[in-house]
Amino acid sequence: VQLQASGGGLVQPGGSLRLSCAASGGTFNAYNLGWFRQAPGKEREFVAAIGWNGRSILYADSVKGRFTISRDNAKSTVYLQMSVLKPEDTAEYYCAAAPDDGSYPKLADFVYYLKAWGQGTKVTVSS
Repeated sequence: VQLQASGGGLVQPGGSLRLSCAASGGTFNAYNLGWFRQAPGKEREFVAAIGWNGRSILYADSVKGRFTISRDNAKSTVYLQMSVLKPEDTAEYYCAAAPDDGSYPKLADFVYYLKAWGQGTKVTVSS
């Protein structure tokens, strides 16, 4: 599967932004999907994940209550709705996919089975 992220930009603190990640070349609903981010000078970190059918969802503590991950299997797209954005949310955001093939029972473990990454989309939160 190939992933294409979009939707980044410049937003003021407290504002909102929605990222999209469109998939092609694979069976979209066979994958668990997630968002990661990497700020300048820092390591890439997990942001959110969603199971193949949308029923299982995880968030990093730093974004819980502010970000919402969702997916539309008919459109082969995963979204990250970001609200109440803070300057510390500034980063390059990446989507990633891991096949839901029974290799791991918990969604949290999908990070160890990632097979595809999208290119980053830059989010800058600044006044």
